[in-house]
Amino acid sequence: MVRTFCLLLTLLLCHSGLAAAPFDHHRWDKLLKQYVVTFLQGQSSAVDYQTWVQNQTELSMYLTALEKVNQETFNQWNANDQLAFLINAYNAWTIQLVLSAYPKLDSIKDLGSLFRSPWRKRFVSLLGGTYSLDEIEHEWIRSPDRYRDPRIHFAVNCASVGCPALRGEAYIGNKLEDQLQSQTHLFLSDRKRNYVANHTLYLSPIFKWYREDFEKGWLGYHSLNNFLEDYSESLGLTASQRETLKADRMKIRFSDYDWRLNDYLVTD
Repeated sequence: MVRTFCLLLTLLLCHSGLAAAPFDHHRWDKLLKQYVVTFLQGQSSAVDYQTWVQNQTELSMYLTALEKVNQETFNQWNANDQLAFLINAYNAWTIQLVLSAYPKLDSIKDLGSLFRSPWRKRFVSLLGGTYSLDEIEHEWIRSPDRYRDPRIHFAVNCASVGCPALRGEAYIGNKLEDQLQSQTHLFLSDRKRNYVANHTLYLSPIFKWYREDFEKGWLGYHSLNNFLEDYSESLGLTASQRETLKADRMKIRFSDYDWRLNDYLVTD
């Protein structure tokens, strides 16, 4: 009996040792707290690129640490730890891309060419390969076979004024649910991007570009309206407007996207 117990204990300890500890994002968290400036209690933010570009050592160290994570280790993490890792990686590499050309750009789109957008450049070293930002977002973060959470659209940041705010802290697996929910409420509360006027609901074009992500059944949402109903308070809808939305009688229009760089020096 004692021998059997010892054998079981040994197997249990060996098995528990296979689970990799979540990635430590403390360096990225520190950088965000140092260089991201938030407005309106987090509804929008800007980046102090002018100061950041003068000292990129910590960012380089963080990116190097990301590069060292292999697929086997990544696969051992739970879904929230994986998703937090990918979102942070996307945002950090986006910052690095901007800093590589700063201040000689007015928009991240300036870093593309006639034939290739900046999001299709393969410069991100991650999980044993070299990828583009598009591949990280669309093949991994948005993949219906992986996470299926449409709220990621309020967390990934494309370094533009029209983007949801770059959060002033790193995403962490055990806090991810609260962080994504917070980002969603903050973005929908931003009246520069989402508002009602003349009986029409004006939304960020993010909801147009990625509408299908909000209609794939995540948490039972099968239409964009279903999703928006649950955030009607953040949208500032009255009870009457909420009922109109629920009945699918609310006019919806999509606003223009502001591609200017989310630079603290020039952001309105």
